Amino acid sequence: MTPDQRKAAVAAYKERKTPAGIFAVTCAATGERWIGCAPDLDKIQNRLWFTLRQGGHRRGGLQAAWTAHGADAFSLEVLETFDEETLAYVRDRAFAERQAHWCAVHGAEAI
Repeated sequence: MTPDQRKAAVAAYKERKTPAGIFAVTCAATGERWIGCAPDLDKIQNRLWFTLRQGGHRRGGLQAAWTAHGADAFSLEVLETFDEETLAYVRDRAFAERQAHWCAVHGAEAI
């Protein structure tokens, strides 16, 4: 890869659209759900699964279910996405409000 190609690739990566939103992690074995929010939904599953595999997730119930049932029992579902135009400070408040809404709807614990 030439230096110009590298610069172009880096610029394209930085300018890519990253969907932010609310997601749910579900354990098929128990039916338990956990609701979270992320500024980049494309990467959240990898981050969560890595943390759970390492045994260091901060939510004890989620970590215990993962340890008991394994990765195959879990799925991640996007519940809601936010407009990319939303400013960060407004998005943080919207995250909290919508996460609370989805937790109430599903009777789930927040991540």
